[in-house]
Amino acid sequence: MYRTRLQRLAYGCIFATALSSAALAQSPAPAPSSVPSQSAAPKPACGGDLAAFLEGVKAEAVAAGAPQSAADQALEGAQIDPKVLSRDRAQGVFRQTFLEFSQRTVSQARLDIGRQKLKQYADVFDRAQKEFGVAPGIITAFWAMETDFGAVQGDFNTRNALVTLSHDCRRPELFRPQLIALIEMVQHGDLDPATNTGAWAGEIGQVQMLPEDIIAHGADGDGDAHINVKTSAPDAILTAAKFIQSMGFAAGQPWIQEVSLPESLPFEKSGLGNEIPASEWFALGVAPRDGNTGFGNLPAALVLPQGRKGPAFLTYPNFKIYLEWNQSFIYTTSAAYFATRLSGAPPYQKGNPEPGLDDARMKALQTKLQALGHDIGKVDGILGSGTRVAVQKEQKRLGLPADGWPTQALLGAL
Repeated sequence: MYRTRLQRLAYGCIFATALSSAALAQSPAPAPSSVPSQSAAPKPACGGDLAAFLEGVKAEAVAAGAPQSAADQALEGAQIDPKVLSRDRAQGVFRQTFLEFSQRTVSQARLDIGRQKLKQYADVFDRAQKEFGVAPGIITAFWAMETDFGAVQGDFNTRNALVTLSHDCRRPELFRPQLIALIEMVQHGDLDPATNTGAWAGEIGQVQMLPEDIIAHGADGDGDAHINVKTSAPDAILTAAKFIQSMGFAAGQPWIQEVSLPESLPFEKSGLGNEIPASEWFALGVAPRDGNTGFGNLPAALVLPQGRKGPAFLTYPNFKIYLEWNQSFIYTTSAAYFATRLSGAPPYQKGNPEPGLDDARMKALQTKLQALGHDIGKVDGILGSGTRVAVQKEQKRLGLPADGWPTQALLGAL
C-alpha cells in the first residue's frame, strides 16, 4: 500500500502525447503518481545478469505470498526495454503559462466529451460519490487530462517497463515494489504480462495508476470480479474515486474557487502554504465569483498563477489531493479548474496579466535572486516554487505588489 505520492515520471509518455505535446508550465517534468518515497531505505539488488535478477524478484514475490506459478507467468519472456531507459534519462522541462496550458487542456471539446461521459456513466459516478465522497467532475477531469478518456494510455509493455526500471540501478527502490505488485495483478487474473501496455514508467489504465495503487485501491465497477482499469471505464472511475479518498479528500467541501481581487489586497499573503481562514480573505475584499462564502471556516490559500492581473483562485484543503496526484502547480491548478467547469462553474476571467520573462531573462532573474541569498535551486529558467517565493520576497522588499509573478519591472529593479 502506498505511503506517499510524488510527481509523475510518466508525464512524458502519456500526458504530453494526449495533449499533442502540450507542455507543463514552469515546473520540472513530474514523476509517477503514488510511487513510495524510500530515499532513506537501502536500494534493493539491481543490475547484473537479467535472468539472475528476475529469479531474485520471483523469490521476493513468493516470499510475499504470490504463487510460484504467478511469478513465473508474470516474468516469462521479460526483457530490458532501451526506449524506457531513454525516456527516463531524457525527461523534459515544460514552460507554458497557466493561461496557455489550461486553455489547451480544458478545451470545449473535452468539456463536451466529459459531460457526455458523466451522463453515460451516471450510475457509476453516483456510486463513487456515495461510497467515496468524490465529486464526479474531479474524477472526470483527471480521466480527461491523463489519457483523453482512455484514448491514449501508452504503448510500452508494462511488465518490461517495470523490469527495466527495477533492474536499472538509478532508482530500483521506486520501481521494484511495482514489479512485485504487477505479479499480484497477474495472480488475480487482472493483467496479461505479455500484452498489457501503458506508460513508460509503469502506469496503467484510463487514469494512469501504478500496480501498487491498483492493488491497494482497486474497485470492481462493472461486476465481473476483476479490476481492469485499462479497458473498463467503471473500474477506472471507482478505483480513481477510492484512490482520491485515500489521499484525504473531504466529501462536500470545495477544492478551488475562482475569485476577484481588490487593488488594495496585501498580495504578500498570497501563495500556496500561506493559508488563512477563507472568511479572512472575504473580509479583505476577495470575492468568490459564484457568490458562495459558506466555507469561510476552512483554511484557504490565494493562488495567482500569473500574478494579480491574471486569474485568481482560493484553494481549500481538498486541493492538496491534486498536489499529491501531481506536484506541478500549473497541472494541478488546471485540473482543479477543469473539475469546477464539469461541476457547473463558468470559464475563468482571463484578466490581463503582465508579460512574463523569456528563458534568458528568467535565468538572469534567478542568478540575481541567488546572489541575494535566495534558495531557488538550479538556475534553469523555470518558475518553480523556490523562485516564486524569492520573487515575492524581493517584490515586497522593493515596494512592488508581492504577487510572486516575475516581470521585466522586477528584473530591472534588481
